[in-house]
Amino acid sequence: MRSTGTDPVLRPSDEVAQALADGAPVVALESTIISHGLPQPRNLEVARELEGVVREAGAVPATIAVLDGVPRIGLEEPELERIATEPGLRKLSQRDLPMAAALKASGATTVSATSFLAARAGIRVFATGGLGGVHRGWTEDQDESADLDTLARTRITVVCAGVKSILDVPATLQRLETRGVSVAGFRTDTFPGFYLHSSGLPVDWRIESPEEAAAVMRGQDALGGQESALIVANPVPRELQLDPELHDRVLAEALAAAEREGVKGQAITPFLLGYLVDGTGGASLEANLAAVRGNTALAARIALAWATP
Repeated sequence: MRSTGTDPVLRPSDEVAQALADGAPVVALESTIISHGLPQPRNLEVARELEGVVREAGAVPATIAVLDGVPRIGLEEPELERIATEPGLRKLSQRDLPMAAALKASGATTVSATSFLAARAGIRVFATGGLGGVHRGWTEDQDESADLDTLARTRITVVCAGVKSILDVPATLQRLETRGVSVAGFRTDTFPGFYLHSSGLPVDWRIESPEEAAAVMRGQDALGGQESALIVANPVPRELQLDPELHDRVLAEALAAAEREGVKGQAITPFLLGYLVDGTGGASLEANLAAVRGNTALAARIALAWATP
């Protein structure tokens, strides 16, 4: 689906609107990494850097956020600065979008909200770090990310480094299979481990090039059926991954601390990720950024292949 630029709900930037009208390659980028994932002023530097990675590959970046109740598809520099610096900015999942629109609230979009808005705008490719999924201890708390349901009903290609390693990764892969979400490893036979090159779990399908990813996307459209996503699982390079022994030790400490302090629900993910950043001396953050950079570059190449008949 191509955007006509007449959607009464979304507000694309002029650059993104023109690219969509021309059928040019566009890559969606989420905004929570800017508002909630990185400290200032590095968050703005990374936001600019990721947009630059997309442009260098010959595609158009579309960082997505909601400002004053309006979903913005592509941000100008003042809007990017606002996402990076405005205090109290909300973190918006797909379920929060109607409230944000009605109450004219501003917020950064998570994977689920970014996927939904990007697909509605006519953008087919989205780059992020790691997906949400089934939380550890799900049988007790039934805590599961909204990302999974959204990806099960949204036709978009998400380039990621797997799911966050703080989650129950085997259960998440099972849930993706159950919900009909296609998963392909990019030049890998094992599912990436977010901070780590590999989770040790196998993937059923492997692709070798952006052109193969675009071919799968065309196959989705040709076959029809459920409007589900394609996950292109792109591992962080081994030389840039977090030390596996350090990862396992600090994650175990983080999980134990969360249990002691009774941290659950929406608070658990930021608690565990923050514990990992502190416990690894910032090394987990660097591995995360390495993954996001690689995913963004690959997403731009897939967008180019998708835009080329």
